[in-house]
Amino acid sequence: MAEEKRDYYEVLGVEKNADEAALKKAYRALAKKYHPDMNPGDKEAEKKFKEASEAYAVLSDPEKRRQYDQFGHAAFDGGAGAGNPFGGFDFSGADFTDIFGDIFGDLFGGGRRSSGAASNGPMKGSNIRTSVRITFEEAVFGCEKEIELTVKDECKTCHGSGAKPGTSPVTCSKCGGKGQVVFTQQSFFGTVRNVQTCPECQGRGKVIKDKCVDCHGTGYIPIKKRFAVDIPAGIDNGQCKRLSGQGEPGINNGPRGDVLVEVIVGRHPIFQRQDVNIFSTVPVSFPIAALGGEIVIDTVDGKVIYEVKPGTQTDTRIRLKGKGVPSLRNKDLRGDHYVTLVVQVPDKLSKEAKELLQKYDEANDDSLNAAKRYTDNKKNNTSETKKKKKLF
Repeated sequence: MAEEKRDYYEVLGVEKNADEAALKKAYRALAKKYHPDMNPGDKEAEKKFKEASEAYAVLSDPEKRRQYDQFGHAAFDGGAGAGNPFGGFDFSGADFTDIFGDIFGDLFGGGRRSSGAASNGPMKGSNIRTSVRITFEEAVFGCEKEIELTVKDECKTCHGSGAKPGTSPVTCSKCGGKGQVVFTQQSFFGTVRNVQTCPECQGRGKVIKDKCVDCHGTGYIPIKKRFAVDIPAGIDNGQCKRLSGQGEPGINNGPRGDVLVEVIVGRHPIFQRQDVNIFSTVPVSFPIAALGGEIVIDTVDGKVIYEVKPGTQTDTRIRLKGKGVPSLRNKDLRGDHYVTLVVQVPDKLSKEAKELLQKYDEANDDSLNAAKRYTDNKKNNTSETKKKKKLF
């Protein structure tokens, strides 16, 4: 009895509404994992590779996918091709070119299959990453910092050619100056043609026979260099400042890369930040909370005086408009400063203070005192009732 085929969507591990990109990504991962050249002699891996290839061949073709969604595997029963290594399944219409270009590139040290453009043209240099630490206030208002980095500078001996003075780089004999080499590989789908960067000249198209003794053929020497970094007002922790054209040298007269400076903002003992807003907590004495009065609040702009309203409750939040962080997009806009007022209840009182609070409590005919009097009266009534019962 023939083994029942698994659902194609299950084979690839995708949902039924998966788009073309998701199908290709799923199949690429499976093909790379189970390809016979990656697993020589492993029959189980070969079986899984065939299964995944068949599933991708159907689902990547809109018409075949429509038929499969409607009729399932029955849509392809009797599909032909005697001698086909995939059990007679028709793979026409499926595009495996770029996927197997990736796989064979990994196998033989090449990169992705080239579109045909020469790889020895000018290429931008790599970026250099570093970091700088600033204070909370410096992040709010901006500042300028100086950093020191080791970067590559043009060799003064060979003027960047990498060749010994009096000599010049020569055309690479392996790639003929193209910077690329072509190789073929036999697969289940026939002969696959792949293009990779020339390993002899690393894609430059030229090689140096006599290297410069100072830079050892690289054309550059490392030097320490100082950079002034202008930190804009409103920058947040983890954001980067880019110094364009200050990174690693390009290849074949390509432009330099950039320096990416990550900003690390120190913690503040009082303030916390969320986007462009600042938050803090300020204690308020019990008398000021009850009667109202002025308090002093610390902000990034300095101290401000705020008038507390009578009867202010603890955890009341107030807003100081425009006392927050400037917007990176518009320096004329600033966030706000939100202050949580926490009423402080004294834990130690003098005798005189206790007497005054007692008088205040007796004079204050609010609902809390009414509840207290009700409770006291209830206790007194219960006590009188018990005394009367004892008399009888």
